[in-house]
Amino acid sequence: MLEIIKAILFGVVEGITEWLPISSTGHMILLDSIMPLKVEPAFWDMFLVVIQLGAIFAVVILFWNMIWPLGISRKEEVRGFSLGKVSIKTEIMMLWLKVVVACLPAILFKVLGLDAVCDVYFYNPISVAMALILFGIAFILIENRKKEATTVRIEDITFKMAALIGVFQLIAAAFPGTSRSGATIVGALLIGISRTAASEFTFILAIPVMFGASLLELLDFGWSFTSLEGVILVVGMITAFLVSMAAIRFLLSYVKKHDFKVFGWYRIVLGIVVLLYFMI
Repeated sequence: MLEIIKAILFGVVEGITEWLPISSTGHMILLDSIMPLKVEPAFWDMFLVVIQLGAIFAVVILFWNMIWPLGISRKEEVRGFSLGKVSIKTEIMMLWLKVVVACLPAILFKVLGLDAVCDVYFYNPISVAMALILFGIAFILIENRKKEATTVRIEDITFKMAALIGVFQLIAAAFPGTSRSGATIVGALLIGISRTAASEFTFILAIPVMFGASLLELLDFGWSFTSLEGVILVVGMITAFLVSMAAIRFLLSYVKKHDFKVFGWYRIVLGIVVLLYFMI
């Protein structure tokens, strides 16, 4: 029963920190050091990735109208073209092409096996803490520029912008603790994309990235779960899904009136806490 309660807590942490730009990895490492799950190391490594499936299903539901390009043909249908009774929304198809472009750097990184190399050297509390602090400083510096966004709608993000965001996502893949959402939002802000459009593109970009990563982890681990492991995984995913629904709504509402500096300061404080905890 205690392990199930722990799985719920991990799901809560995943659901909050996956979408807020504060690093889910940093929080998971800290939580695991305080109250580790009593499972095999191989299951733990898989659990850290696959629990994200719960979080990503929240994105699919909340952004369904923005990501599903098919509909029933009507004369008043949005811009697109029709195949029989099915209409295809060209703006959404273009958005997905931009998402594919943004995914290419991370795909190449994975194919070359560089992710495993980076995990060996950087998947440790000190490196995670440093990444938390450095990107926390980056958020503060970028927001202090007071520069107006030139791209305010997600539809106006260009392929070049998508490619640059993909490079920042690559940084998150290389350095645990950077935060995937944090890195991509920082990159988007730097190139003139508004906070709302940056957040929306980051959430949608997570769909193929996290589905792909989870699938690879499941294939690598196999399906040989014990009954307890299966329950822990399902409970963690369901909790992450429910909490993510609230976290995503909160962030989208927050960025309409506020900047990201508070998350920058939070990252710096958390990074210092992680450093002190593991050094002492």
